[in-house]
Amino acid sequence: MTGPRPRVLLSIGDPNGVGPELSVKTVAALQGEPGVIPVLVGDRFVVEAYAQQAGLEVRETVGSAEPQPGVVDLLPADSLSHQAFQPGTVHAQAGRATVAYLAMAVEALRRGYARAIVACPHSETAINAAGIPFSGYPGLLARLAGVDPDRVFLFLIGGGLRIVHATLHERLADALGRLTPALVEAAGLATVDVLRSLGIASPRIGVFGVNPHAGEGGLFGEDDDRITAPAVELLRQAGVDVHGPLGADLLLGRQGFDAFVAMYHDQGHIPVKLLAGRNSTALSIGAGLIFSSVGHGTAFDIAGKGVADPEAVIRAVRLVGGVSLPAPGPESVEVSS
Repeated sequence: MTGPRPRVLLSIGDPNGVGPELSVKTVAALQGEPGVIPVLVGDRFVVEAYAQQAGLEVRETVGSAEPQPGVVDLLPADSLSHQAFQPGTVHAQAGRATVAYLAMAVEALRRGYARAIVACPHSETAINAAGIPFSGYPGLLARLAGVDPDRVFLFLIGGGLRIVHATLHERLADALGRLTPALVEAAGLATVDVLRSLGIASPRIGVFGVNPHAGEGGLFGEDDDRITAPAVELLRQAGVDVHGPLGADLLLGRQGFDAFVAMYHDQGHIPVKLLAGRNSTALSIGAGLIFSSVGHGTAFDIAGKGVADPEAVIRAVRLVGGVSLPAPGPESVEVSS
């Protein structure tokens, strides 16, 4: 006898971007599948605008109501005025609504309503225009979950790669100045924890160096002698099967690793985006809850036009709902068209 299907809260992201359309299309695509049940979080009139285009109805639901064919389940918010609903436009009120949707989803998760959250694309410009400091979902999630922001990391999956980022959206000089052995160690431990929770009993991880060739013994700087090498030693002492630090170009060419730890945004994003494009999936790890977003943006240029591709959101919902993790290696490489 099987238990109830897990629910995944699907926050619609920036309501003026492609998120609401992707959310509705995801519900339509997953209806009839035996897996997870997506429940949208957003303003009802925004969701209804896209549900009507898809020939679906919207139902406000709480508790354990079973899904119905042709119906989009919704946890309704009241965060956006009708005047601010302008698909394709960067708007401060839409940025504030994006944050409100995620806050509602986090609270619902705390109440046990669902097993995970998937957040559709956000606009950093819109959120900051609303007066909310924001540099990506991991930092916001840390604040909402009440945990140290330096213990929540982005885990990007795609193109046969899994890469955790010790730092993320900040000026490169600031990111490098913030790196410490403790921060890199925390990123490594969070990586191991999530891999184990996703079914990899004995993870093997690689740590990228800060500088080319991981400094090559100080020839290209002493940052790795000071930061990444001590972090790797701390991880080994904690019983982690860890290798490095090595130059990212060298380490990425080696087989047998379950994940890598990158030191800054582009070091981890470029290889994943090159191989997976918009089909990459992003997990925020270390906050004590299961959270995923997608590796692409709000696509304001096509918002409201009905042409957005929901594949990345569908993958994210299946990933966090089914606790499955794509195997790394050439056989899982996907190139976006």
